Amino acid sequence: MTSDKLKTATVGESAPDFALRDGEGREWRLSDNRGRVVVLLFYPGDETPVCTRQLCSVRDNWEEYRATGAEVVGISTDSEESHKRFAENRSLPLRLLSDPTGEVSKLYGASSWLPGRSARAVVVVDARGLVRHLKVQPLSIFRPRDAEIVEAIRGAKETMKSER
Repeated sequence: MTSDKLKTATVGESAPDFALRDGEGREWRLSDNRGRVVVLLFYPGDETPVCTRQLCSVRDNWEEYRATGAEVVGISTDSEESHKRFAENRSLPLRLLSDPTGEVSKLYGASSWLPGRSARAVVVVDARGLVRHLKVQPLSIFRPRDAEIVEAIRGAKETMKSER
């Protein structure tokens, strides 16, 4: 994992770049997705009750997410192997990225009060690489609603259109 910046992400500013590996061991880099909206779904852990409901809800609403054209990825501190099992067990269509040191979670203000875990957070980065939406759930028992995330994606696209 590498990151280019040490400051915490802020709405309206450039999203800190990073590279993490997925459940297949492939590297995924935020900057490689410039030109499209990206959604970072931080969550505390694979196969935990609330996280499983959250990511299965994303799966169940996947067509709505796909219709936006956004790249949607999940991020937690779990291992690549854990992500692979979780994605297979739950038939998850999104890529799950492993942040074993929690460094990326910290970059986006998604550090948890639980040691070694990410907080639950939603970050929407527009096609130019600017953070357009950042919502951290300090109490990880509450999961974000899919309709709110899809609306944030649409909002990022609309903001870009109005700024042209």
